[in-house]
Amino acid sequence: MTPSREELWARLGGPLDLLILGGGATGAGVLWEATLRGLKAALVEAGDFASGTSSRSTKLLHGGVRYLELAVRRRDRRQLRLVRDALRERKVLLDLAPHLARPLTLLTPLFRPLELPYYWTGLKLYDLLAGRHRLAPSRYAPPKEVRALFPDLPPTLGGVLYQDGQFADHRLNLALILSAIRRGAVALNHAEATGFLLKGGRVQGAVVRDRLTGKEREVPARVVVNAAGPQADRVRHLLDPLLPPLLTPSSGTHLVLDYPLRVGLLLPRTRDGRVLFLLPYRGKALLGTTDLPAEATACPLPREEEVAYLLEEIRPYLGDLSDRVLAAWAGLRPLVGKGETKLLVRDHLIQEERGLYTLTGGKWTTFRLMALDLLERLAEDLALSLPPSESHRTPLLGAGPRPPLPLPEEVAEHLYAHYGTLALEVAALGDRPLLPGFPYLEGEVVWAVREELAQKPLDVLARRLGLALLDQKRAEEALPKVVGLMAPLLGWGEAEQRTHLDEARRALPGLC
Repeated sequence: MTPSREELWARLGGPLDLLILGGGATGAGVLWEATLRGLKAALVEAGDFASGTSSRSTKLLHGGVRYLELAVRRRDRRQLRLVRDALRERKVLLDLAPHLARPLTLLTPLFRPLELPYYWTGLKLYDLLAGRHRLAPSRYAPPKEVRALFPDLPPTLGGVLYQDGQFADHRLNLALILSAIRRGAVALNHAEATGFLLKGGRVQGAVVRDRLTGKEREVPARVVVNAAGPQADRVRHLLDPLLPPLLTPSSGTHLVLDYPLRVGLLLPRTRDGRVLFLLPYRGKALLGTTDLPAEATACPLPREEEVAYLLEEIRPYLGDLSDRVLAAWAGLRPLVGKGETKLLVRDHLIQEERGLYTLTGGKWTTFRLMALDLLERLAEDLALSLPPSESHRTPLLGAGPRPPLPLPEEVAEHLYAHYGTLALEVAALGDRPLLPGFPYLEGEVVWAVREELAQKPLDVLARRLGLALLDQKRAEEALPKVVGLMAPLLGWGEAEQRTHLDEARRALPGLC
């Protein structure tokens, strides 16, 4: 069972070995790694867990085909190392959370004769870099097979099929945090650091404010980790407003389309030199992504030019899909360094400033390696004696075979893909449909509040169920029922219910 939010707040007092600021992939990974290695760790997140970049990714566990191309063209060893490491981590995550991650087949179509040797060689190198962690080997698909997979594509010379991993980013983020809590860690959403505790000019903890109750407390900690993603510079400036920025944030917008797919599509040539993905996504298609310089705002919105860009780039291949858009959302990448964002290496950085350790950059697939690097750095700097890491072979909450569920197959598969071995417990809380035409159950809302620390309607709709990321109009339709189910669990009266409903409707476009 997950402790209540009140219990977690009471346990936040410290003293801690590690206080982590930020509840996305980076912070969740550090919390899990530190907890497994015996450290007393806590995490606070100003919004909801994964409410920023970490729930708005392309949902791929991958080395990065484009990064491999850049590595070869630019003779960039950092890009090559990142691809190799990510391909190995891809297999680790597929093993540790089989309910949340699975292999995905993608097609790269061929339209010109010289593309066959080019992409064939590149994807075979991709296989080679994965080594023994390789998934299914890449192979040539003749034109007839390509036409069967994508009837709307223009005539091709065939294509190359290869495999990467696909995962539920918001659910994996949550699984890391809940797994750590069940081993004694503390994690609080809607709680932010407002300043640092200093001793001799060095950071020795932080002042944390509960954004729901207004309560504040001092939290002493031996180490404070800044894992705030695109907001990392803002956190650094709480310590010293004159620190130079580390990051060049870029915006990545995605569209969800009513366009069912059997396999994914990788289009390796866009007008700005990026690749374009069209991926199967919960019965729909996920189209992305863009890469434009952006301000590090807490709640980025998809820009009109980014939406137009994605629809224009896919049009020559599959026609006009503008009337099939069900959802649009944007995330910010915390890219380290300066320069053209599409060329910056997706590597991570550890920087220490007066006892504040900033861990930033990187990508979802390598979150575990980022946490490992940070723990090694802390062990060296603070003379910590830590046991070897076990995170590469410790299954996350819910990992295991699918339990028997006396429910329609679509609902049973949905529950397993969200909750794994806990699916039966979730269904027991209420097996009535939440929304016609979708497999969600009312019991999932109850579970989200009782066991997953959901505090607001969009915590449920966006980061527990994922419906708001899939179909924003239907998510708005479900809002009144979600608020009604949450109300008795959180003690909301009629006035509070109206407030939460209005707030959620305003926040839905930005999913915040």
